[in-house]
Amino acid sequence: MEIQPSYSITIFPLFLVWSFPCNNWFGVTCHKSKSVSSLNLESCGLRGTLYNLNFLSLPNLVTLDLYNNSFYGIIPTHISNLSKFITILDLGFNNFAGLIPHQVGLLTSLIFLALPSNHLRGQIPPSIGNLRNLTSLYLYSNEFYGFIPREIGLLRSLNNLVLSTNNLSGPIPPSIGNLRNLTTLYLHTNKLSGSIPKEIGLLRSLNDLELSTNNLSGLIPPSIGNLRNLTTLYLHTNKLSGSIPQEIGLLRSLNDLELSANNLSGPIPHSIGNLRNLTTLYLHINKLSGSIPQEIGLLRSLNNLKLSTNNLSGLIPPSIGNLRNLTTLYLHTNKLSGSIPQEIGLLRSLNDLELSANNLSGPIPHSIGNLRNLTTLYLHTNKLSGSIPQEIGLLRSLNNLKLSTNNLSGPIPPSIGNLKNLTTLYLHTNKLSGSIPQEIGLLRSLNDLELLANNLSGPIPSSIGNLRNLTTLYLHINKLSGSIPQEIGLLRSLNDLELSTNNLNGPIPPSIGNLRNLTTLYLHTNKLSGSIPKEIGLLSSLNDLELSINNLNGPIPPSIGNLRNLTTLYLHTNKLSGSIPKEIGMLRSLNDLELSTNNLNGPIPPSIGKLRNLTTLYLHNNKLSGSIPQEIGLLRSLFNLSLSTNNLSGPILLP
Repeated sequence: MEIQPSYSITIFPLFLVWSFPCNNWFGVTCHKSKSVSSLNLESCGLRGTLYNLNFLSLPNLVTLDLYNNSFYGIIPTHISNLSKFITILDLGFNNFAGLIPHQVGLLTSLIFLALPSNHLRGQIPPSIGNLRNLTSLYLYSNEFYGFIPREIGLLRSLNNLVLSTNNLSGPIPPSIGNLRNLTTLYLHTNKLSGSIPKEIGLLRSLNDLELSTNNLSGLIPPSIGNLRNLTTLYLHTNKLSGSIPQEIGLLRSLNDLELSANNLSGPIPHSIGNLRNLTTLYLHINKLSGSIPQEIGLLRSLNNLKLSTNNLSGLIPPSIGNLRNLTTLYLHTNKLSGSIPQEIGLLRSLNDLELSANNLSGPIPHSIGNLRNLTTLYLHTNKLSGSIPQEIGLLRSLNNLKLSTNNLSGPIPPSIGNLKNLTTLYLHTNKLSGSIPQEIGLLRSLNDLELLANNLSGPIPSSIGNLRNLTTLYLHINKLSGSIPQEIGLLRSLNDLELSTNNLNGPIPPSIGNLRNLTTLYLHTNKLSGSIPKEIGLLSSLNDLELSINNLNGPIPPSIGNLRNLTTLYLHTNKLSGSIPKEIGMLRSLNDLELSTNNLNGPIPPSIGKLRNLTTLYLHNNKLSGSIPQEIGLLRSLFNLSLSTNNLSGPILLP
């Protein structure tokens, strides 16, 4: 046997003549005739092939277990020379390649055949149907292709059939219905097509049926209701259509039902309320319609309920408050209407509550403050109104809070500062008013803060400088006033800073130059004054710089030439003066340059001809003079050019 240990282990006796006494050999059990009856070499770090192994020298072998080693090469055809007594053959979790030799079908005493997690390919040989004594057949996690042979239906003693995670195609053979002793059937993660055969309903001993992640189509057969011993049913991630059969409610032993990611339509059957042992119910990503049945509240063992991404309508039933063991509730991306029931506050075990992207209206119930274990609360993209309840500040475990895109009004409650674990806070696109509370600065774990598109007023609180982990800060489209606080320069992790479309005044603080990770800086459409600080040139990661529609004056700083990654530069509609710096020609990534409606004077620098990626160049409404440089003709990507209302002279000369 060509094997070598990959770490030190005493296997020397394996190389000896088999007739030697073997009572003390590692991994070896002997027959009364003193010949080897079992080789149990699981997880021994062995490496090698089986090609030169003389199987005839093991005439009384009952067990050959080489599980979890590093054997490679093919399974040799002369494996059929193994003992006629062989009952267990386990070659799983090695590196065997090639085909299963059809001669395996000659090992008719086999009870257990395991070849999983190798690199085996080709078709499953029909000769496998000769192994009438098999109780377990494990071929998962290989590269098998082709059809499941109908001869599989001859293995009437099978308890466990696991063919998952291969490239098997074609239909599930109806002959599978002959396997009346099956308790486990895993065909998931293949390319099986066609419908689920009605004969599946003959497998009345099944505990675990997993057909997920295939291309199965057609209806879920009503005969599935015969499988009264099922604890797990996975049909998710297929192309199944039609309605969920009422007979699903007969599977009273089910713990886990996953029908998600199909094309199922029609209502959720009321009979689902019979499944009192369910801990997981996944019906998401289908086309289910109608209301959520009141009977859902009978599933008191549920931990995970996902009905999201369907066409469900009507109210969230108050009976949902009975599901005291729920940790995950996803109802998002439906057409649910009405208010969020007060009973939601009874679900004290919830970690993740997602009701977003519906038509829910009315207030956020105060009872939501009872959900002290919540880490994620998504109520965004609804029609919720009223104020954000003070009780939101009781949810101290929250990591993600999204209340955006609603009709919420009133102030941001100061109690929000209690949510010290928040990484994401989205309150944008509401009608919130009042000032941003100083307490926002207590949320030191925040990565993403989005308060845009509200009616917020007053200053940006200086405490915002405490949010050192922020990568995104969106305060734009509000009525914020006062100056940009110097503390903004402490947010050194920022990638995206958008303060545009407010009433901010005063200078751009030089501390903004500390934000070396910024890719986007929008300060446009405010009342900012003073000069553009030369420190802006330190923001070497910037792609998009928009300072337009302010009262900025003074020159464009030459340091702007350091922003080599800029694709957009908007400085238009200010009171900038002086000449356009020649360093503008260093911005070779620019697509869009808009310096119009300022008091810029002097010539257009010839270096502008280096901006070969420009599609838009707006220099109009300035006091530019001199001739139009011929280098402008090098801008072959230009689509929009406006030089009007200046003091330019001479022709446009092409080089």
